[in-house]
Amino acid sequence: MNGKNSQTGTKEKLNYTEKPRSLRKFLIGMTAVGLLAVTYVARLYWISPEQADAQQKPSQFRTSQSVTPTQSSATTQRPEASSATSTKPTPKPVSSTNKVSQAVANTPVKNSASDAKKLKVVAQVNGENISRNDLAQACLDRFGKETLEGYLNKRLIKQACEKHQIDITDDQLDREIERMAKKFGMSVDRWLTMLQQERNIAPDQYRNEHMWINLALRQLASREIEVTPEQLSKAFESEFGPKVKVRLIAHSDLDTITELRKQAIADPEQFGTLAKEHSEDQASASARGLIPPIGKHVGDPSLEAEAFSLQEGEISELVKIANQYILMKCEKKIPSTYIAPQFKSDAEARLRDKIREQNLEAAAGRIFQRLQAEAKIQSVYEDTDLKQSHPGVVALLNGQQITVRELAEECITRYGVDVLEGEINRKILTQALTTQNKEVSQQDILAEIKRAADSRGYLDDAGNPDVKAWLKAVTSNDDVTVDIYVKDVVWPSAALKKLVSDETKISDDDLQRGFESNYGPRVEVMAIVLNTQRQANMVWDLANNNSNDYFFGQLAEQYSIEPVSRANQGKVPPIRKNGGQPVVEEEAFRLKKGELSGIVAVGGKYIIMRCTGHTVPVVDSIDDVRDELVSYLSERKTHSAMTVKFDDIRQQADVINFLRPILPAGNAVPVPNSSNLSTPQLFQK
Repeated sequence: MNGKNSQTGTKEKLNYTEKPRSLRKFLIGMTAVGLLAVTYVARLYWISPEQADAQQKPSQFRTSQSVTPTQSSATTQRPEASSATSTKPTPKPVSSTNKVSQAVANTPVKNSASDAKKLKVVAQVNGENISRNDLAQACLDRFGKETLEGYLNKRLIKQACEKHQIDITDDQLDREIERMAKKFGMSVDRWLTMLQQERNIAPDQYRNEHMWINLALRQLASREIEVTPEQLSKAFESEFGPKVKVRLIAHSDLDTITELRKQAIADPEQFGTLAKEHSEDQASASARGLIPPIGKHVGDPSLEAEAFSLQEGEISELVKIANQYILMKCEKKIPSTYIAPQFKSDAEARLRDKIREQNLEAAAGRIFQRLQAEAKIQSVYEDTDLKQSHPGVVALLNGQQITVRELAEECITRYGVDVLEGEINRKILTQALTTQNKEVSQQDILAEIKRAADSRGYLDDAGNPDVKAWLKAVTSNDDVTVDIYVKDVVWPSAALKKLVSDETKISDDDLQRGFESNYGPRVEVMAIVLNTQRQANMVWDLANNNSNDYFFGQLAEQYSIEPVSRANQGKVPPIRKNGGQPVVEEEAFRLKKGELSGIVAVGGKYIIMRCTGHTVPVVDSIDDVRDELVSYLSERKTHSAMTVKFDDIRQQADVINFLRPILPAGNAVPVPNSSNLSTPQLFQK
């Protein structure tokens, strides 16, 4: 039986292995596509890790590159354990007391990528190097395939530029970036910072990919976007020529709109009412059929011709556009706008620029399609003969070699910062395992995959975890290979489980508290949550003076700031013991049916409860559910311990990241505090 099985009772499964897209943020920060074929070719040719260790000492490296390790309080990526019934927790900022160090470059942001290419060691973790080779291979494994496609397109455009002797200068790129920044009302620094923080586009990547390709296609298309006298004349007539103000009715049924035309001809004054009641074009129907004046050479030629043929007050013939019929009434004919001779040249210049911009996208698209159609691309790693004759080459583009090294550098430029964070975290976990004399075995990996399959209901006919079906589902859904899924999701979970295995013993006290929480009695309550003590006092007085469920529900609907209680007239899930809100639980379990609680202060909020009854436990003996309870509590305790353990070892690690770009001081773009955007849900099942 494949698929999801419904979970019964209160048992919960903690799925910190089965959500690869969220957990892979821990290692690579974004969705990856493995490239096993590129991995298969010869390894990269630049300096090996061993040579880097021999040739480049850390202290010499930092001196030669003029960098200074500094204390960092930046948020670090960590593995996030998530439950099938809960949302992913927000990563916590690393405290300012940790040992994580960051190499601060003294060069402008836009040059960071070119400077980074000089690095043979990209990071150090507790004195242990992560070489550029290691990072390159990690990037290739995850992003090689998709990067190769984009890189081939870029090289194709570059070849076309070389053929036509087009050179994109730094000044041109600077002006284009400045133009884009001004378009959004920002300085260049703030614009680049926003792209980095909000869209994960590095400044160098934005400059040398997005902007370079845009300018290159513009110049390649320049011959095809020259404005002809005819185009300029039509544009001038569109903007300054005569227009027709009309109301319209749009309908897809011919019989219906034919009948509407008869009614409109019989009583033209009712056209607006007919449009409001019958037109399928909602935008114009809300304005009783009125649309912006129709000019020439702007929209559908047949519609424009019919509109300009009308006299004021006249009803048009039916005009079919796509799958709809259009009926119009001419409200007014607007004459041409007079342009004084001294302003005509400026107007024409503005229109000429506008036409060029409109033509550019279409022309650039045509050119790029033509380049692709004419290009000769050979995939080396899929051709045995070419692989032998072209070692270290991944593709041939019009006879030019695309090497593994070029592709790896492109991968690093695009994804290196994020992938390196993953490699740093992997190194930290590996070192922690070595310190404890532990290792992750293949049996551990298989057990973790089986646990994931079982928790998500992927079972065979015998009720055992169906590993094959689960791997097929998880890799196809997230577009990853099994190797990458195991490396980026399964291994970290298995490693952290090893590290916390001695800390997750279930005691008799744990069992008792878990039994009370999951199978014990619960208090059924209505609740109101308020922001201020003053308002809480007022609402409590009202509830106390009108002691009934209906009135309390009305107060909750009017005053409660908590979504569940407000939407359900005060009704919230029953409160259980050991559910994570001890102050609320203590007050709730004191109440009798119909009794009003005091005002309970929790996390800056004020809660008022009214007891509506108590539930009766369905399980009397802990022995009846001991095995299930032990499994559940083990998962919960392991989940918590894994999160704490990684935070601890990450904060204690001495990390120097030479690759991460440092943005200029004062350019940080403020990010809203999500905790201020909504009220946390205090009452959960």
